[in-house]
Amino acid sequence: MENMRLLLISNSTNAGEEYLKYPIERIAEHLKGVKEVIFVPYAAVTFSYAEYERKVQNRFNEIGIKVRSIHREKNPAKAIRNAEAICVGGGNTFALTKKMQQQGLMSAILRKVKSGTPYVGWSAGSNVCCPTICTTNDMPIVEPESFKAIGAVKFQINPHYLDANPEGHAGETREQRIEEYIEANPRRYVVGLREGCMLRLVDGKLELIGSRPMRIFKRGQAAYEVKAGDDLSFLM
Repeated sequence: MENMRLLLISNSTNAGEEYLKYPIERIAEHLKGVKEVIFVPYAAVTFSYAEYERKVQNRFNEIGIKVRSIHREKNPAKAIRNAEAICVGGGNTFALTKKMQQQGLMSAILRKVKSGTPYVGWSAGSNVCCPTICTTNDMPIVEPESFKAIGAVKFQINPHYLDANPEGHAGETREQRIEEYIEANPRRYVVGLREGCMLRLVDGKLELIGSRPMRIFKRGQAAYEVKAGDDLSFLM
């Protein structure tokens, strides 16, 4: 944990803004000194991996970092082992997980981040940093080997966390779905990471970045809010 450098972002794009615009300065700070990142584009479903690589590169041009997509590599796990830094993009978490498992990337990334290599993930890319992908919002459009993910952190993230219950919606709220998860997984914390927020782990210290609070769920406790600056060591 001491060596890990993780930046786990809820969403890539705030409403009405350009792609990856709001977190790019934080990404630049997190990747200071890095010249090239290995990018995992496998959450893309309705557009190509090459297109995804271009989209991220366009934003990373602003911070002078080259983006190299792992789909171009003959040996993806080796590319991770040699990476200066790793970025995992958002999209469908199940599609991402299936491909990462097929290529042995979960364990390769865990070993790499434990050695201090910086990791940046947004949305599905944050989900896969958790022990499992069970708190994703996505539809299981493909079937991975299992729900197991990288396990770089001990808690679960629910990205794009919403408090709202839209008028006329008769299904479960996000909170009710997470309460079902903690009932079935009593030892696990779940954090509801709202839009425009991110978690940063550096030097063994976890911090919330963003203007909105994060919601904490654990079986046997009433859900509660923490804000930027609050002590999050209980999650570690």
